[in-house]
Amino acid sequence: MTRITRRAALAAALALPAFGARAQLFTRPIRIVVPFGTGGVADLTARAVAQHIAPLQGQPVVVENRPGAGGIVALQQLASSPADGHTLMVASNGTAISRSLFRNLPLDPLTDLAPIVTMGAFPIAVVVKPDSPIRDIRDLVARMKAEPGKLNVGSITRGSTQNLSAELFKIRTDTQAETVVFPQTPALVTALLRGDVDFAFEITGPIFGQIQAGALRVLGVTSAERAANLPQVPTLQEQGVANYDVASWNALVARAGAPAEAITTLNRAVNEALAKPELRNALTAVGVEPRGGTPEAMGALLAADTARWAEVIEKAGIQRQG
Repeated sequence: MTRITRRAALAAALALPAFGARAQLFTRPIRIVVPFGTGGVADLTARAVAQHIAPLQGQPVVVENRPGAGGIVALQQLASSPADGHTLMVASNGTAISRSLFRNLPLDPLTDLAPIVTMGAFPIAVVVKPDSPIRDIRDLVARMKAEPGKLNVGSITRGSTQNLSAELFKIRTDTQAETVVFPQTPALVTALLRGDVDFAFEITGPIFGQIQAGALRVLGVTSAERAANLPQVPTLQEQGVANYDVASWNALVARAGAPAEAITTLNRAVNEALAKPELRNALTAVGVEPRGGTPEAMGALLAADTARWAEVIEKAGIQRQG
């Protein structure tokens, strides 16, 4: 989605008619369940948005971290809550991936969730150690084609967005590389700097400080547009990788069946919050590009990513879990 299109979607959402009885819609605290631990991008995004929408709803907005089992713990929390709009969940690429990665889910991401709004997106960077002989993405692809399977690519967690982005890269470039997964970003970076892996896929937020310090060198970013916090770095598409556009994202969803007025009111509140410079600056500071837009746009994003990652999981031979 281009920036012009995103602005139009945000303007359309803000143009919705105002709802005067917001306090009557929400009669107790609103809960946002985050399927990740504290301090991560999803957690920071949820807390920043919660702080700004609470005054608009007349109720406290409480963020609860429920990490574990690839997002299933958070889905269980949402599934066990009434479908009245008081319990929300942060959805992400992981939500789209889970439909093909896990055999049994407490909620079907495509049929049992009510999309509210996309809060933000953040690209993934392809990085190498500073003294790597790999100059750019074109050079990387040439080396992979010249010696199939010789290079190693690192990512966190099998089935993560970063991991599947690496698999999609191999599919789009028709190349081979052994994928090595690590439990967390620090272990991935250590292996990369040590030379255990030749290049890696990771979201920009956790490694931005190392990029700025020159400890990591970025070959390209995976989104269709250049990253706001790395405007000098070309995209993979700019460097010849056709049909490659990946950005991780965070959104708000409720359980399907939540009142339509609650969905519309929450959507408007988040869009109003995302229009505030102080919130936009807070998100940009942690590597998140503010989004916004309509529930329909968020639902379309979830559906499109669900289909895309299902294809990648099948082609990469990743087995379903659980």
